Amino acid sequence: MGTKARAFAPLCNRSAEDLVPADNFYRHLEARLDLDFVRDLVRTTHKEGGRPSVDPRVFFKLQLVMFFEGLRSERELVRVAADRLSVRWYLGYDLDEELPDHLSLTRIRQRYGLAVFRRFFEAIVEQCREAGLVWGKELYFDATQVKANASLDSIAPRFAVQAHLGELFTDEVADEPGPAEADSQPIELPVSITDAERDQLARANEARHDWLAQDGAPDRTIVRDGYRRRSDFEASTTDPDAAFMALKKGGLHFGYHDHYAVDGGKARIILEVLATPADVMENVPFLDMLWRVRFRWRLRPRQATGDTTYGTVENIVALEDQAIRAYVPLPDFDQRTPYYGASRFTYDPERDEYRCPEGQVLRRRKAKYTEGVMVYRAEAAICNACPLKAACTESSQGRQVHRSLYAEYLHRVRAYHQTPAYGKAMAKRKAWVEPLFREAKDWHGLERFRLRGLWKVSAEALLIATGQNLKRLQRKRGWGRQPWPNGAPEAPLAPWTSSKSRPLRPVFT
Repeated sequence: MGTKARAFAPLCNRSAEDLVPADNFYRHLEARLDLDFVRDLVRTTHKEGGRPSVDPRVFFKLQLVMFFEGLRSERELVRVAADRLSVRWYLGYDLDEELPDHLSLTRIRQRYGLAVFRRFFEAIVEQCREAGLVWGKELYFDATQVKANASLDSIAPRFAVQAHLGELFTDEVADEPGPAEADSQPIELPVSITDAERDQLARANEARHDWLAQDGAPDRTIVRDGYRRRSDFEASTTDPDAAFMALKKGGLHFGYHDHYAVDGGKARIILEVLATPADVMENVPFLDMLWRVRFRWRLRPRQATGDTTYGTVENIVALEDQAIRAYVPLPDFDQRTPYYGASRFTYDPERDEYRCPEGQVLRRRKAKYTEGVMVYRAEAAICNACPLKAACTESSQGRQVHRSLYAEYLHRVRAYHQTPAYGKAMAKRKAWVEPLFREAKDWHGLERFRLRGLWKVSAEALLIATGQNLKRLQRKRGWGRQPWPNGAPEAPLAPWTSSKSRPLRPVFT
């Protein structure tokens, strides 16, 4: 029986290059992913003189290590990097070299700002596109709830939170993203239009809320019809940008929505990411994300698919006007009333009138342009004498039926529902987007954001999506299905199984 004595001698003629195995994951990553492009991304954030900073390539390599290792803090990241030989080799640090301090990584992230992280995400998407992983004919949209790093115990009136932040940041805006944001100005397209048309477009753009230009921040100064959300007058002192979120499994928490636009190709590349407070509905930033994907990556999608939340009239009209099929379920309003629904009434397009189940006529009365509907109403005397009145309406003024001003668009979308292509798209949506969210939550920390503040949360969401795209790019470049550094295989590549005794795990067949 042997005995192992603990004896350590200085290394002679050995280096990290010799000690890291040839088939190590980080060797493959270093050989297949050239990060020299990040120096151009951050060039405007550095000054000409002064003390040399941490190499930007090292910073982004550390961010990738955090993603692949499933780490939750910069402090833990530096500890792992100091202790892991392969990570030291990947970063280019020898055994006796001191690694960057975790506080330096926080300051670097603050200096770079959100714009740099978005450009880094787009650079990886561009590499995926060059590798043939982006199809572009179909787009799938969805959003998931992500808990914020804030407790319900931190609730306070929003005006008090804003006043407190104003005292802390008297000379600067709280959580200022950094100088790179100011350089991210839109490029004017070479389109010949008149000055009057240009002014009209400028006024229209100023009037609308651009979700991508605002980095997902809602305009809480607008109050519509006297209605205000709870998040408009209450906030968390820990993370003022987070909003109240009713969890699907019950309970209330501060949180965000993480929105994905995913390509319909087999690789399922994430083409756009947007983080918003949880009180922003999924369908609200949909069109901004769609146009950004279409023009940024020069795609001509023939269909866009989402769940029922995306089936608003505004979204459907915008898609159909651009010859993009709106593969979205439509809400069934008949199930929301105990009385006869609108589907029980027959519309006569030649006479522009409805007929009720008893054959009585409902004529057009008025238009509600703010609601986008035409109102049709029956005669009060006829309705009050009808034997089916109790099942039809409780009004004594006659039954009303609303018809959308865009009913032709809605009929067109309903016609899609009967086609095999629509059924395939809806089934494909569940296997295309939802597993990406499950992968990010199970393996890469998307269950709960570790950072606080909308722009920092957005940067974290972008890094997670970048890592997910990079996994597919690395598979294309030869990594295969071998385990990643944290032991997680490429989860979405296989069917999922579950049991009561263990969490979800991918099963390869």
